Amino acid sequence: MRWTPGGESSDIEDRRGSSGFGFGGGAPIGIGGAIVLLVLSLIFGKNFFAIFEGTPSTPTSQSRPVEQTPEENREVQFVSFVLDDAQGTWEKMLGDRYHHAKLVLFRDSISSACGFAQAASGPFYCPVDEKVYLDLGFFDEMRDRFRASGDFAQAYVITHEIGHHVQNLLGILPKVQEMQRGLDQAEANQLQVRVELQADCLAGVWAHHAEEKWRLIEPGDVEAAMQTASAIGDDRLQRRSQGYVVPDAFTHGSSAQRTRWFVAGLKSGELASCDTFSAQQL
Repeated sequence: MRWTPGGESSDIEDRRGSSGFGFGGGAPIGIGGAIVLLVLSLIFGKNFFAIFEGTPSTPTSQSRPVEQTPEENREVQFVSFVLDDAQGTWEKMLGDRYHHAKLVLFRDSISSACGFAQAASGPFYCPVDEKVYLDLGFFDEMRDRFRASGDFAQAYVITHEIGHHVQNLLGILPKVQEMQRGLDQAEANQLQVRVELQADCLAGVWAHHAEEKWRLIEPGDVEAAMQTASAIGDDRLQRRSQGYVVPDAFTHGSSAQRTRWFVAGLKSGELASCDTFSAQQL
């Protein structure tokens, strides 16, 4: 993928130097305390981190200067390039309906307005604070665990999360969450699959416009992105972890579905091509 380093985006919040877990002006808690709160939250279905928060959406932390390798510095500049370009694309397409998301860089674990998260869970978008959370170590996991490497594959991951921001601004995420409250788990999962496949398609829409603007796609880039989509499909992950596939438990879609919807966005460059909710076949 062709791109030119250009510094750090103003939409990046770098929390890689944070330590402990502080909330809303209260005293920070250590990793042990955070784990206890996480377990309690999972058991009782309640956000026990809120006890330490001044407001639900204002997590704070103790920070120290960020120490990074030259490779990490390059990755930050790459994330900045993709983030700024993706948000510029959606600004042009959506006009006043779009406003920028922030992207939070962290290491190992972090508190967000959506709760506590660890790097092992992968990048995620929090609709409450409208921020994307990313541990750069996930790029290493993509290469080492999923055999999916290269800048374009990483760009696909970033723009998938920005796709969730687009869905949030268009009212899709709130509507889906409301619908899921009245469904059983299998039906709720089916709706979530459509959400995730649409975000894949929106990542493809970005790639279409980025190629028109920058001519950034090199031979093998699309194949690398497709390998990433395939590697993190629910069917592939289930088969790897448990040896068999349970479609009712899918929340992101199969490898073939993820690839199909990314390509749909890449070919058309149109938001209308990403209507996974009306599609008879995913």
